[in-house]
Amino acid sequence: MRSLPSVLLCFLATTTAAASSASTGGTLSVVTTVPLRAVLDAPTDGPIRVTFDRPIDPASIDARSFHAFSRGAGSLRGAFSFSADGRTVTLDPNRNASPGEPVTVTLANTIRGTDRTTLRSAGHQFRFWTAAAAAEMDFFILQEITTSAFPGEQVIPYGGSATDLNEDGWIDLSIVNEETNDVRVFLNTGDGTGRIEPFLTPTNPVGAVPSPSEPVDFDLDGHADLCTANIVGDTVSILLGHGDGSYGGAQTLGTGNAPRGITTLDLDGDGDLDIASTNYSSSNVTLLRNQGNGTFDPPTTIQPGISGAWSIQADDMNGDGLFDLVVGGASQIRVLLADGSGGFIPAGTRSLAGRCWQLNLADLDGDGDVDVTTVNSFANAGQVFRNDGSGGLANGVTYSTDPFPLASDLGDLDGDGDLDWITSSYSGDWFLFVNDGAGNFSFLESFPSPIAASCSLPVDMDNDGDLDLIFVDELDDSMIVMSNGGNNAPGTPGDLNGDGFVNGADLGLMLVAWGPCNRDCTADLDQNGTVDGADLGLLLVDWTG
Repeated sequence: MRSLPSVLLCFLATTTAAASSASTGGTLSVVTTVPLRAVLDAPTDGPIRVTFDRPIDPASIDARSFHAFSRGAGSLRGAFSFSADGRTVTLDPNRNASPGEPVTVTLANTIRGTDRTTLRSAGHQFRFWTAAAAAEMDFFILQEITTSAFPGEQVIPYGGSATDLNEDGWIDLSIVNEETNDVRVFLNTGDGTGRIEPFLTPTNPVGAVPSPSEPVDFDLDGHADLCTANIVGDTVSILLGHGDGSYGGAQTLGTGNAPRGITTLDLDGDGDLDIASTNYSSSNVTLLRNQGNGTFDPPTTIQPGISGAWSIQADDMNGDGLFDLVVGGASQIRVLLADGSGGFIPAGTRSLAGRCWQLNLADLDGDGDVDVTTVNSFANAGQVFRNDGSGGLANGVTYSTDPFPLASDLGDLDGDGDLDWITSSYSGDWFLFVNDGAGNFSFLESFPSPIAASCSLPVDMDNDGDLDLIFVDELDDSMIVMSNGGNNAPGTPGDLNGDGFVNGADLGLMLVAWGPCNRDCTADLDQNGTVDGADLGLLLVDWTG
């Protein structure tokens, strides 16, 4: 009779050991995320959740190992919390993301489970888009503003980025200028009109003939930074933001010959963002690895396998949690899949109608995969390439544009849950194409340029929830702020009770809410988490009595 308990004990011990081995074996992995990768309708004020396959050690989670960056709002910092079983980590940002914008979430390989296993060495990244409010697309010119410091100064603004640089809750502009070799910052007036102030001085010098740029938080200090590819200088410049609208001095690093494209991704899984830049004349891609503080290791190069590498973007093209590269060249476009060890494997190549001056990545047909749009300069056309889910691209569908298109931008301009498409043509105008939800586009409207339509930035300038448009004309040295929906003018921020006046009733509501306040508190006009004297000052600016 003694043998039966012994057998049972042996069986239980073996089973327990096997279960323990299963729970601690292999590497920690991501099971699901909220929002899901590539969705287009995530709430701007929602939490970001990642569920792992085992309980997480809370000590391994911080702003360097788990962070999110909204292209418009900047870094989304906040408090972390953990589910009862320890497997789900939730980031509750202190500020909202911007409407209709991509948000990139980066998880470092330093995240570990309570069983001491860690995330794979390559880390994990995913990107989703936030929802934009419904809009009539009844655009009107709100403001025209020069990029020149004085009459007759030739600047040649070739586009830029739209990000909240001074962290006041309103999106600002960093405009990159090819002739003056600098970046000029235009702060939002912050009064709900969507207008911008004249550029800040001094400007921010970068390398020779800067062209494409991308905002990101390189040093993970919570402030938006910027990188530019400098065509003539054969360099990349990095500007670290101070959080007040200004940048520090540029760090400028060598690349291949004639860099024409730039993007950011975590190449090595350490949680900070690195740089990939295409070089047209040398037909290669330069990789710059971040040391974690916004300074970079010496460059390395990879061969994309197509000639005249011009444009580049990064996103997860096959759903494995690693950012891949899509490179457009003189006559082809190619997907390079991350191999998990810092290298890339060609996944598919398609012919282009002409040189790929710029490309964009997002889910265009609602199937959960990241697709591609391009503008092809000498072909006077743009193309749409659909992803088969594994990074393979279907043949491109061609759409006619004005002559010499050189910029392509995406945004949900009507707020119907899919992304619309704006092309900019150097020898013509801006074209707006509307998505039918299945990735098919139809021409809706042409916006005339003063001289040369060079870039558009779809962004919510007036905080009314829908996307406006910033048009950049490089030969006119000017920008045009286009408001979306003249009948949807935002209310006065200080009008807390919505009666059309800012008076003692609103002051009373503010005093009731005085002190720490959650991010949905209407009295927190500067969205810093506290109702204080700064908010009182903003209310008094709107005072009507």
